[in-house]
Amino acid sequence: MRLKQLALFIMLPLIVFSCKTKNDITYMQDIDQMAIEASKKNAHLNIGVGDQLKIEVSGIDADVVAPFNQNYSSRRSARYGESLSNVPNTGQMEIAPTYIVDAEGNINFPVIGRIEVLNKTLSEVEADLENRISKYVKNPIVNVNLGNFKITVLGEVSRPGQYLVPDGQATVLNALGMAGDVTIYGVRTNVLLVRNTDGNISEHRIDITKADFINSPYYHLKQNDVIYVSPNKTEINSSNYGRQTSIYISIASILVTIIALIVRK
Repeated sequence: MRLKQLALFIMLPLIVFSCKTKNDITYMQDIDQMAIEASKKNAHLNIGVGDQLKIEVSGIDADVVAPFNQNYSSRRSARYGESLSNVPNTGQMEIAPTYIVDAEGNINFPVIGRIEVLNKTLSEVEADLENRISKYVKNPIVNVNLGNFKITVLGEVSRPGQYLVPDGQATVLNALGMAGDVTIYGVRTNVLLVRNTDGNISEHRIDITKADFINSPYYHLKQNDVIYVSPNKTEINSSNYGRQTSIYISIASILVTIIALIVRK
């Protein structure tokens, strides 16, 4: 009897500290199609002053489009979703002419000259450039990406760090996905988003277990947004004795149970 009581005493802390309900870890539990459609209205990213536009023009004849692809960068940049803290220095060349949006919202593009891009989307700039370049090149294809759209994910995620999003289409959920998702120790009901808008720092709390947050202005991320996932009470308590303690408790409880069965026989 005493062995059974001892086994129960050892197993009780494991149950209390490690038990997680479905509602604690499931994302967007009440999602519906209306919420998804409403979210699409906030999905477009508008180009701002200081943005770095990487513009590449391609066509049937590479020599004909060459004048539109000046100012190549010889530095390898990170790929989509790659952690900027882990970019290897391979010396690999990457064709990525970069144009910085000036204070008036313009870029100075080869051959064509100054083009207004302020508050336009990447696709709108692509269409505008293709139309202008078509006067010189037959059926040109223009690809525009952002060179400075970076987000940072910190806290209770598998791979915290800074990540590059060239197409500028980043949401809270795919940012967490880039970082390897929230760990079992992360608080999903109170995710912190820090945003810098023209020098003004604002903080916003997000509950990713509820679908209504995808309708907010904070579901779609902006340049240099920071996401922080707080540790839950279990993780805070375990910091005093280490995460492995729960494993040791589990092993000990199994051993006690085995001993109890042997003695009973």
